[in-house]
Amino acid sequence: MDGPANQSAPSSGSRGPMGGGGGRAQGRWQRLGPARSMAAAAGPDEADEAVRGTCEDASVCKRFAVSVGYWKDPYIQYFVRQAKERKAPEINRGYYARVHGVSYLIKAFLKKTECNCQIVNLGAGMDTLFWRLKDENLLPRKYFEVDFPMIVARKIHNIKSKPPLSKPIMESHSGDSLLIDSHSLDSSRYSIVGADLRFSSDLEEKLKKHNLDVHLPTLLVAECVLVYMTPQQSADLLKWAASTFPVAMFINYEQVNMTDRFGHIMIENLQRRQCNLAGVEVCRSLDSQRERLLLNGWETARAIDMMKVYSFLPQADVRRIEALEFLDEKELFEQLMQHYCICWASKDSNSLGLANIDF
Repeated sequence: MDGPANQSAPSSGSRGPMGGGGGRAQGRWQRLGPARSMAAAAGPDEADEAVRGTCEDASVCKRFAVSVGYWKDPYIQYFVRQAKERKAPEINRGYYARVHGVSYLIKAFLKKTECNCQIVNLGAGMDTLFWRLKDENLLPRKYFEVDFPMIVARKIHNIKSKPPLSKPIMESHSGDSLLIDSHSLDSSRYSIVGADLRFSSDLEEKLKKHNLDVHLPTLLVAECVLVYMTPQQSADLLKWAASTFPVAMFINYEQVNMTDRFGHIMIENLQRRQCNLAGVEVCRSLDSQRERLLLNGWETARAIDMMKVYSFLPQADVRRIEALEFLDEKELFEQLMQHYCICWASKDSNSLGLANIDF
């Protein structure tokens, strides 16, 4: 549920390519895609800057959905301004499905490991998961976030200046004094690191300085991150994760079915913002998403589109959120949801049952 928040695709006519709403509706949906990612395609600084800009877009969309009542997040307000304009209902529902779908898998992993684990949130942006897990008494042994140094610096500034953010970190901290500088923060339970995911050796070095334990069961989460890396770069990252952690799970949320007309328009919308989806060829299908994980050292891999995720969510709550706003074009919403997916992979030398995690 991220991406260009203020862009609508120009309509080529009164009806869109999917036979339901115009191109404008499809442009709005782009906000579901590009996420607070630090993994832009290798190239000019402008390309990385365009990807960094999607961090703000994603966070603003999330805050708006929270303000309407789609889900509760008392912390997002401390990281991002309120939206200046309403977001389309399909955007809000898409973010709802994404947040709840990813959260479901994360909590399933925490349950299997009894929280005796660590989480590494790759391209975390202004994500508030650490604070929400603490409120639910579901903190892992340690929670790591990684993103571009510029985004990390902004997040650290917010944490330092806002007690509702800093207090939970201090409450969960024990031992030596908390370490903090402009591009990193390290406490006993929460750590945030500025690094580039395209260079896994640098990433591993920085995480280990913050007490990453490769022997602990480890959950890695990437939301609209791999798609900004070349296929080789994302393969290297996945291979590094699979070879580093004997017991691990990887959750990936991003685009899928991108070879059809609808997918091509999504790509064009982002290119207008200089956001190059360098890894889009891996987003051909659910099969190609699974294959990437299996080819890079993961033992099991599954992938489902977001319409299916939406159908698996608790239906009483789905009815509640569907009553919040009128959705004019349900068919278009379904088609849009079929262009995003959640994939998850595991390796489990301790036989914790990670391969059984499913919706």
